[in-house]
Amino acid sequence: MAFLDRFRRGSRPRVSRPTGGARTGSTTVRAADKVDVLHLETWVEGRRGVEGFVEPRTAVSEVTLLLVAHDGEWTRRRVPSVKWAHDFCNKQQVPSYDAAVVGIPQRMRDYNSRVKQQRRQQGLLPDEPLT
Repeated sequence: MAFLDRFRRGSRPRVSRPTGGARTGSTTVRAADKVDVLHLETWVEGRRGVEGFVEPRTAVSEVTLLLVAHDGEWTRRRVPSVKWAHDFCNKQQVPSYDAAVVGIPQRMRDYNSRVKQQRRQQGLLPDEPLT
């Protein structure tokens, strides 16, 4: 193809757009629902030393509530708003923090590392490559 052929009308193959979706390429973000709330309630009841970390809305997700137990086990779910998340934690007698200010607790990262190591030992994950 010659350089100027790129600018000629009709020289590029036409690509059809998918039907039924947004034409702007944007995605639909699922809102919080009753299943999310029920999950958070049962998760808090089943663990001790739980703290809540409210994560702000981003370009790809709505407001989320990250719950972290004393041992680092965690769960994350969408919530209706920042205020709702703090109110939920207050009702459950769980301290809550703004994750954008305080960050994510180290015990959660440690928990993820332990789980990953256990899966590797069980043969569920490949060994890490030597570098």
